[in-house]
Amino acid sequence: MAEYGALLEELTENITKEDLDQLKSACKEDIPSERSDEITTCKEWFVFLEKHDKLAKDNLFYIEHIFEISRRPDLLTMVIDYRTKVLNISEEDEVDTKLTRIPSAKKYKDIIRQPSEEEIIKLAPPPKKA
Repeated sequence: MAEYGALLEELTENITKEDLDQLKSACKEDIPSERSDEITTCKEWFVFLEKHDKLAKDNLFYIEHIFEISRRPDLLTMVIDYRTKVLNISEEDEVDTKLTRIPSAKKYKDIIRQPSEEEIIKLAPPPKKA
């Protein structure tokens, strides 16, 4: 699935070496410490997760959780967008089936998105001094 590869590529572009160290630390219970030292790129991290059934084109729960606990709403939003657009799983379906941690993903989405004209509070100009 080309979209899945594009998602991983987009995530890779937004994860620095320091970010990768933080993400690996967040999943230290699932990656043995000697193996963690061998993982030096995002691609290697994704391959490791795929080999250990933590990541697949239709199974993104684990990285959603890792991005959430690592406080990376930008990465989490990319995954949620992929899930809703490519896999055609709506936010309501996700809540109903508990496939993802959508309540927190949804709040991150709301933080990142720009408000519409109706949502912007217009302030009156300051009073003129006489």
